[in-house]
Amino acid sequence: MSDATLVPVMAALGDDTRWSILTALGDGDASASALAERLPVTRQAIAKHLAVLAEVGLVETERVGREVRYRVVGARLSATARRLDAVGAAWDRRLAALKHVAESL
Repeated sequence: MSDATLVPVMAALGDDTRWSILTALGDGDASASALAERLPVTRQAIAKHLAVLAEVGLVETERVGREVRYRVVGARLSATARRLDAVGAAWDRRLAALKHVAESL
């Protein structure tokens, strides 16, 4: 995952409501109406947040009869986590190098 694709994903994850939606979807697929029953947000607001999550590839839809259900795209979350791990490891290396320089003075 490149930084260009990581930034919109992180922006989407930075919203408390969207994070709550992803957490709720971790329990299983759900419609916007079902999510609105579980979260303190209107169905219309849930639908808008789901659209943002879908736009960055974190959720996908499945039509079941007349209902549209949403599910988390685990591969996208895993790719995001791997990229964040790589960023963290790079910072750890930089800080270790800085520590080494500071201690050698």
